[in-house]
Amino acid sequence: MFYFVIIEIQIVMSDKVVRPYKTMTSAKKEQVVSMFNNIAHKYDFLNHFLSIGIDKIWRRKAIRTLATHQPKRILDIATGTGDLAIAALRLNPEKIIGVDISVGMLQVGKEKIEKRKLSDKIELMEGDSENLQFADESFDGITAAFGVRNFENLEKGLFEMHRVLDKKGKLVVLEFSKPQAFPFKQIYNFYFNNILPLWGKIFSKDNSAYTYLPESVRAFPDGELFLAKLRQAGFVHVKQQRLTFGIASIYSGEK
Repeated sequence: MFYFVIIEIQIVMSDKVVRPYKTMTSAKKEQVVSMFNNIAHKYDFLNHFLSIGIDKIWRRKAIRTLATHQPKRILDIATGTGDLAIAALRLNPEKIIGVDISVGMLQVGKEKIEKRKLSDKIELMEGDSENLQFADESFDGITAAFGVRNFENLEKGLFEMHRVLDKKGKLVVLEFSKPQAFPFKQIYNFYFNNILPLWGKIFSKDNSAYTYLPESVRAFPDGELFLAKLRQAGFVHVKQQRLTFGIASIYSGEK
């Protein structure tokens, strides 16, 4: 009985709604849009700077996880500035569509894609990941990097991904997780809770965005809790691959 009480407490804590701006009463989704619009101009720089470039390695590993399925139509959820969509070109798909609710992030991504002459392969469009505008079974590969923890309703977003994924298709999610091993856990927590928010505030000029980042990671149901949510949404053969001492994880599942 005591064991089940602990599990129940963990699930309740993991479902806590964390919003970027504590002084605002608007819904999480609206605040996330405002936050990413505010930091879009510095997002790529801060991603690479604050992770010391490791985020690029993580994205490449996430894409390799999808390689065995050789997807032809890929949907990149919460695409942001399109970094994961661009990385997915390694799989030689026919088409990649990236959706995001932040027009500021999409604008940066579109400029990057046009500059690299990739518009024939990648299309970025405004869209709500919890209410996808695509027909059932439209894609045989779905990716998401550092976006699902920003969903207002995580379960609804996962169900939508399952709906638009083709039979035998594969989902790959790259997301932050929580290191457990001593002393890396303590070093990571100090950096994530003190150094990262300070540098993020200085460069992004947004006082809340990089305070929200560690808060949203703490609230996110990582590990077995997230795998359980994938199963609940209908995914099978779900797996977790921990990266860099558990700082991030690659989750995968099939339809």
